[in-house]
Amino acid sequence: MSDTFFSSATATPIATDSDGFVLHEDDRRAMLTQRDHYEQPQAACIEALKIVQRRHGWVPDGAIVAIAKTLGIGAGEVEGVATFYSLIFRQSVGRHVILLCDSSSCFLTGYEELSMALGERLGIRFGQTTEDGRFTLLPVCCLGACDRGPALMIDDDTFGPVTAGDLDELLEAYP
Repeated sequence: MSDTFFSSATATPIATDSDGFVLHEDDRRAMLTQRDHYEQPQAACIEALKIVQRRHGWVPDGAIVAIAKTLGIGAGEVEGVATFYSLIFRQSVGRHVILLCDSSSCFLTGYEELSMALGERLGIRFGQTTEDGRFTLLPVCCLGACDRGPALMIDDDTFGPVTAGDLDELLEAYP
């Protein structure tokens, strides 16, 4: 792994590792700002992961090392947080991520029918991305919308109750 640093005046990335991941200077600064808000640097780990994910769409392996170096903590600690939280994506995802709630409430209110309809409409199963890279479909254990089941989330937008008949109009809103 190398620690290559460049000038931020050119807005050039500042660090790279053996996997070729490059941490952008703006992201590094944002992570340090988050770290300075807490007594323990580990507390900034989730936000640091989200910073990388906002820029790249997911958190590649090389980002784990770059985040650890930036926060001054072990890569294992960062990896542990990254793999624990279901909304931190550790592999490439589509432009839009669909999270389908499979909690008891949603299961009882039509989850199975909605799940089948989504799979058919998109031509993918859970954990897969459409060929055009538009959507990734993932299950999630709860969206906190138990009163509106079955519920799903596309990017940061929560919908419910959703029926199979709602899917075409709903998906078209996400080009």
